[in-house]
Amino acid sequence: MSYQVFARKWRPRQFSELVGQSHVVKVLSNSLDQDRVHHAFLFTGTRGVGKTTIARILAKSLNCLDGMSANPCGECEHCVAIDEGRFVDLLEIDAASRTKVDDTREILDNVQYAPARGRYKVYLIDEVHMLSTQSFNALLKTLEEPPDHVKFVLATTDPQKIPVTILSRCLQFNLRRLSPKEIGAQMQTILESESIEAEPEALVHLARAADGSMRDGLSLLDQALAGGGPLQESAVRDMLGSVEQRHIHELLAAVAAHDGTAAMDVISEVFAQARDFGVLLHDLAEALHRIALIQQLSDYRDDSRTDWETLVELAARLDPEDVQLFYQIAITGRRDLVLAPNERSGCEMTVLRMLAFQPGSNPESGADASSAGTPRASTTSSSEPSSRASAHAADSRLDGQVDRSGAPTARAGAEEPLCSEPSDVSESRGRSITTDNWAEVLGRLKVNGSVRMVAG
Repeated sequence: MSYQVFARKWRPRQFSELVGQSHVVKVLSNSLDQDRVHHAFLFTGTRGVGKTTIARILAKSLNCLDGMSANPCGECEHCVAIDEGRFVDLLEIDAASRTKVDDTREILDNVQYAPARGRYKVYLIDEVHMLSTQSFNALLKTLEEPPDHVKFVLATTDPQKIPVTILSRCLQFNLRRLSPKEIGAQMQTILESESIEAEPEALVHLARAADGSMRDGLSLLDQALAGGGPLQESAVRDMLGSVEQRHIHELLAAVAAHDGTAAMDVISEVFAQARDFGVLLHDLAEALHRIALIQQLSDYRDDSRTDWETLVELAARLDPEDVQLFYQIAITGRRDLVLAPNERSGCEMTVLRMLAFQPGSNPESGADASSAGTPRASTTSSSEPSSRASAHAADSRLDGQVDRSGAPTARAGAEEPLCSEPSDVSESRGRSITTDNWAEVLGRLKVNGSVRMVAG
């Protein structure tokens, strides 16, 4: 027999084998045991979380020769045929390749016929959101009132594109993303059954890289084992381009200590190992998120992380305000990494931005922020005097624009006057301007630029 990948070999064949979808299993099991099965189901969720798998188990439960129940035998002729994908009454339709209305009508023309072998004819339409509007319209009436021997199971990764008229005719189940802990536990079970040794940290990295998808996680596990021998953390890091945790810790420690040289040394080491700088900024933002949780939630603890004590230590060295700022800089830097001249310079500028935007020393302590060569923000204690000084300066400029009588005057120190005066106006400078001659004076002014209107 040819080799089967883990995602196919270890596909669940019973509801009890499903990982992380207990809310769906409970409803379907009760419906089957009580013989109250709806005629149309819609399974939504990201890729690789079990939509097609649940549909196939449901088809087995409906057509098992031992009777309809939530626990099909898995050994009868019908169950084996469904597992092998050759059961004639289970019609799996790829909506992504059959989007036209003619394809849908061809499928619906056969709905009226009784099942050839099983108890029910099950239509599994995968990626149903790819159907055209005409196809959805053709499906509406049959989906609402199908024959008693027909069950529809729709699966999609994008339910927003499905018309509400279709949604209202189905029981909708949202399959949730799997946690790294659930994916890692399933990987460990598979490796123990296959008698393959693996380092725990290697499985942790694979489970995180799966991003909530069991199928993606098992595919990564296949790739990691292709090199042969036991599964090692170093090999997994090389495959994923992951950054070591110590690099993240050293980078955060350097930023906390205002040590730019140490931070650049860490980036140089990551570059020498040919790691992905996007992954570096991703892991940096994730570590800052954990640090913020530690600072704000006194009883928070995540035992799944092996570097928890180090994060607690860093949380004590960093100000909560700085952590929030660094997190924003990290995710913005990762987003803009493609716009940088190269990834290394983009990552370095992100870290330098963290150093540049850290609060400087208090001016009252005698330190001159301007002599350091890097502009720094003033501290909170000096913000009020500086605000008063700015307000006083603004009042002084305002006094220069409006005199006590309400007439506009020239600004002190302005490089170019707002308007030029003809000679006859200059000669009459000493005369007082009254309401009688104000219009005449304005008419003689030659405006050079825009005139700023200041309320008196």
